[in-house]
Amino acid sequence: MINATRAFLIAMLLPLASITLAEAQTLPPGAKQPSDFPRAKLTAGMYVIDAAVAANDADREQGLMYRTKLGANEGMLFVFNENAVHCFWMKNTLIPLSIAFIRADGTITDIDEMQAETENNHCPRNNGVYALEMPKGWFAAKGIKPGVKIKGLPGAQ
Repeated sequence: MINATRAFLIAMLLPLASITLAEAQTLPPGAKQPSDFPRAKLTAGMYVIDAAVAANDADREQGLMYRTKLGANEGMLFVFNENAVHCFWMKNTLIPLSIAFIRADGTITDIDEMQAETENNHCPRNNGVYALEMPKGWFAAKGIKPGVKIKGLPGAQ
């Protein structure tokens, strides 16, 4: 009876384990899992954003590389130490993204669309201390344009 129960439980749980493994991100050794990044709750108008925060060199370098998906209102916030033009590329980034470049006061200055796995630079026309990557088309779909303020930004480090 115990063996039959055990076999039944294994048969029921095995598909769930397969789904969980399929959902896991395949990252190279030493890379952070998405859940290991600190998170910030940001707002853009009436929209709430769940943003992973990359505030040091190692986290900014990894960014969203190797990710296979993002939630509808999920993104990554890059925090920089200096107010400057910070350029981005999409090497090893498997999903297309939109990026908003943001001044220290939270104002979006530029928005760009980025194709997956490309190495051309995406640079803002203005200095800033933040960049926010979201699923491609997110800003346009929400009517968010340069001039809109992002709230909830952590302090530049």
